[in-house]
Amino acid sequence: MDGIERDLEKILGALTNLFASDGNTRAVAILAMGSASIKQTDYDNWDGGQYGYTIYIQVPNTLYDQISSDLQAIEESFKEKSHAIARLYEGEWIVGFVITTELVVDPEWREKAKAWVAGIGVNNQGRVRSDNIAPRSSDGLLFRSPPEIYLYRAFKSMGISFAPLPVFVRGGETYRRIEPDFVVLKDGIVMVVEVDGDTVHKETPTEAHNRTAMLVHEGAHVERVDASECSTPEKANACARRLVDVLKKLKSHR
Repeated sequence: MDGIERDLEKILGALTNLFASDGNTRAVAILAMGSASIKQTDYDNWDGGQYGYTIYIQVPNTLYDQISSDLQAIEESFKEKSHAIARLYEGEWIVGFVITTELVVDPEWREKAKAWVAGIGVNNQGRVRSDNIAPRSSDGLLFRSPPEIYLYRAFKSMGISFAPLPVFVRGGETYRRIEPDFVVLKDGIVMVVEVDGDTVHKETPTEAHNRTAMLVHEGAHVERVDASECSTPEKANACARRLVDVLKKLKSHR
């Protein structure tokens, strides 16, 4: 087994670090959620032989749906970023990357397809924000991180009304589209909950404020929680209870 083929996991790890340094959440999600394989696909007899390898990455279909429209550009960015790493291997190079949806054995795929055609499981969650994708799923809904899933389950167990990763659009000349992590409604109060620090995507306080300002100006209350507060189911339950207490206080001050 040659160098690039042998070191595939090391190469993927190095690529992840490079993309993370750039703040490229999309690329990191592909590498973290994908299953990779490698195959020699090219050869040149120059200088004793040069061997080219293609790296194939299968990603979950929920993730593939969000990147398919920009797939060629993504694959090209992977190839460009890999050039610096491939220089370590004499007589070998990385031809390119092929990103596909994963192939899984699902004996119930026909029944699921029929349910989808009937509209079961179709939702209006944010799906096309290519700069901050939601690669994970629970109960057929999309999430960006495990802490968000834990908080979702905590809210769900409390019997309150809420929307995970909804899409809000403001039309007109100042068009805006945002996808807050959660919107919670209770006793006439609307609370936007943002889970911070759960991806490599970073925001300054000003950027975070500007992103949710369109909802704040309409009367919504914004609460930001750190991902570490929801890193386990137990912590997420405590965080959800605290947020509901905040809603009760807001109601009492009206």
